[in-house]
Amino acid sequence: MLRYTPYLFLIPAFVVLGVFFFVPFFQTIHLSFFDYSKDIYNPQFASWANYIYLLKNPQFIKTIINTFYFLILCVPFLVIFPLFLAVLLNSKIRGKTLYKLIIYLPVVVSIVVVAIAFKWLYAPEGLLNYFLDILHIKPIGWLSDPNFAMISVALVTIFKGVGYYMMIYLAALMGVPKDLYDAADVDGASSWQKHMNVTVPHIMPTIALVSTISSISALKVFVEIYVMTRGGPMDSTKTIVYYIYERAFENLDLGIASAAAVVLLVVVMVFSLINIFVFERKKYGL
Repeated sequence: MLRYTPYLFLIPAFVVLGVFFFVPFFQTIHLSFFDYSKDIYNPQFASWANYIYLLKNPQFIKTIINTFYFLILCVPFLVIFPLFLAVLLNSKIRGKTLYKLIIYLPVVVSIVVVAIAFKWLYAPEGLLNYFLDILHIKPIGWLSDPNFAMISVALVTIFKGVGYYMMIYLAALMGVPKDLYDAADVDGASSWQKHMNVTVPHIMPTIALVSTISSISALKVFVEIYVMTRGGPMDSTKTIVYYIYERAFENLDLGIASAAAVVLLVVVMVFSLINIFVFERKKYGL
């Protein structure tokens, strides 16, 4: 009996995963093969029609492009800049505890609150345009101009995530042997050479983790879009998740929304595999 005791403690976790993950997961796949556009209470089996519709729908293709654009705007910055901050705060500088607190503070604040605050900053009569006016620069439609809207939203995501990923890097830096830095000093290595040849190779699994997490978060962005732009202007900030929300809860087209969710799942899995191949292929023998 004692042999099976550890498995008994796993039962609550399996129950939670089953109720909140596996059941919705398989139900979503099931719903994606039905047509709810005519009658939500009596859907008709549509086979692959929903997926074919998505692949031929220019609006959905645009949401995919917007999502990748958002990912490109956010992920490189969220992978590199927090590492720079972590290396800086891992060195011997005065007041680094205070700096950590200040940088991490946005992580604690609700994303809704952060998005609303930035929406005020981006307003036509907001603080940013006020400073531009002082400099005699024409005000910018941060959220009303299709050329700036996605960049403005991406800045919110970056502001919210920098502190979180910095803490992950700081935890990884504590595991780098100090003896290697001492050996690099003896060899006359510069600070840049020490970090490139000692720090980065040792924390590469953490860089892979941050890259994967930030990529998945960027692909699933929703709250910032919902609070700040509602997908506008001219669908320039409409991402896959917002498209799913719009089709499911505004149009009540559960079939198309479910099919889009499955497409998103495939995209996330592909990006996760790419990150594993790029950063940890040696670990898995690839």
